[in-house]
Amino acid sequence: MQGSRANIGTMVTLVIANKNYSSWSLRPWVLMRTLGIGFTEQLIPFGPQPPGQSIAERSPSGRVPCLVDGDLFIWDSLAITEYLAERYAAVWPVDRRSRAWARCAAAEMHSGFFALRNDCGMSCGQRIRLHERSPALQADLSRLAALWTEGLQRFGGPFLAGAAFTAVDAFFAPVAFREQTYDLGLPAAAAAYAQRLRDLPAMQDWYAAALVEPWRDDAHEREVAAHGAVTADLRRA
Repeated sequence: MQGSRANIGTMVTLVIANKNYSSWSLRPWVLMRTLGIGFTEQLIPFGPQPPGQSIAERSPSGRVPCLVDGDLFIWDSLAITEYLAERYAAVWPVDRRSRAWARCAAAEMHSGFFALRNDCGMSCGQRIRLHERSPALQADLSRLAALWTEGLQRFGGPFLAGAAFTAVDAFFAPVAFREQTYDLGLPAAAAAYAQRLRDLPAMQDWYAAALVEPWRDDAHEREVAAHGAVTADLRRA
């Protein structure tokens, strides 16, 4: 593929959880799919897991995602991204300035936006009206809109760091689904960017799979109910 340095192992597996809920799993999944980096998907649903089929047995942290490359385990979405970047030049922007900005924005998403994560848990197949928008959530949304607008204007779009989809876009991919689920009311440019992410073939494939998953996880369902009223459930299973 264009921009590649070296292939990762032929036995690489990405361990993920439910596509309806798992925002952390989505990041490396959509990155690898969009950049054409081959992998085998292993989906282990949240909830009770039988021996030999548990996340804890496939990920040192007991959490998803985890990339398994032969006998090497790389856990955490940011660590996976940097592992891939050592082999694929297209993971981050080539230009030094845009690459530095993209890394900062991705790291901010990785370690921040707590109110957005807490109040608007990812549930791709539902439409939810929030009970309230706390000051902390509104502050997160304002920062999100400012950050996206900065990237789009500074680097010319249509993606955050320029013409190509890179890891920074993958890190905000879960927010694009949240924007749809919760109707977050982002400014026009930010909402249009979220739609561009949802229009990516990999994002459409993830969404379609999320809608037909047969699993429900009580903890995630309760979290959604605590913060909003479900106005539509598009999940078909």
